[in-house]
Amino acid sequence: MTDSAGRERVVVLAHEKFPERAKTATGVLKYADYDVVAVLDREHAGTQTTDHRSDLPSVPIVDSMSEAPDADALLIGISPIGGGFDESWRPDVRTAIERGCDVVAGLHYFLSQDEEFAALADEHGATLRDVRKPDPDLTVAEGRSGEVDAEVVLTVGTDCSVGKMTVALELTAAARDCGIDAGFVPTGQTGIMIAGWGHPIDRVISDFTAGAVEEMILSAGEEHDVLFVEGQGSIIHPAYSAVTCGILHGAMPDSMVLCHAAGREAIHGYESFSLPPLAEYVDLYERLAAPVRESTLAAGALNTAHLGGDAEARAALDDYATEIGVPATDVVRFDAEELLDPILGAE
Repeated sequence: MTDSAGRERVVVLAHEKFPERAKTATGVLKYADYDVVAVLDREHAGTQTTDHRSDLPSVPIVDSMSEAPDADALLIGISPIGGGFDESWRPDVRTAIERGCDVVAGLHYFLSQDEEFAALADEHGATLRDVRKPDPDLTVAEGRSGEVDAEVVLTVGTDCSVGKMTVALELTAAARDCGIDAGFVPTGQTGIMIAGWGHPIDRVISDFTAGAVEEMILSAGEEHDVLFVEGQGSIIHPAYSAVTCGILHGAMPDSMVLCHAAGREAIHGYESFSLPPLAEYVDLYERLAAPVRESTLAAGALNTAHLGGDAEARAALDDYATEIGVPATDVVRFDAEELLDPILGAE
């Protein structure tokens, strides 16, 4: 069952997390080529997605899968720390499978290995799509990403959940609008759901993380003039710095964009760890990249969603650009095209 444009009809599960803590749900709503027919959220049932975020398409929010319209798939739009499965979601997943819907999940808990779900899917002809299940044929990097003719741009972060995927997608769209043949390289579960391809780098064996990124760069680099690579984590994160380093060395970027959330002073979910001064990130990322490939931190992207008006956001951007010493903007509130010249002109 698809819509008139041939798009897959999906229901997105985001119970009690929409929109602030449902990054996958909001990313899919904003960027993916699905026909989203409903969002599941017990707390906000009876409202529309636009009641909570004006930049999203208007989709009804309902209490459970049993109240959702006919669809092709249920997509799990939440990926909690640790990537576990919340048992409160089980009735909705069960209902979806019994209705013949596929279930798409970006969890570290693989639904295809859940005995109940696997049996139900077999009975009802549904497919369980575990986006975070890595390709079994990955191997180590050979240090070849620098060979591609495409310009490679990597989004890096001061922390998790600062907008690295959003910035990469917005820059890809802005470049295409300017007539540049640009491609998006997804490295996380939400990016993969949006793009329809990619490797879930935080699930790949550590020896193979750089190799998985390299494989994507070598493949996409043959098809595009510029690649915007989705970064993960942060180099100072106490839990996720390894995946950050793996992507950085695997991508061998020509330039980087530093992403930050306005007002963020401590690591999200690890508030006992303070963020270092923002200027220190420039040196950290450039020095870490240098032994593999000289890379310039060419621009900054600031998430100002929680600031009041444009004047307040512009003031925050001016401070941010001054602190990190490169041009910066909010690619959602303002115009991502502002960053193309400093990024693509970076030496």
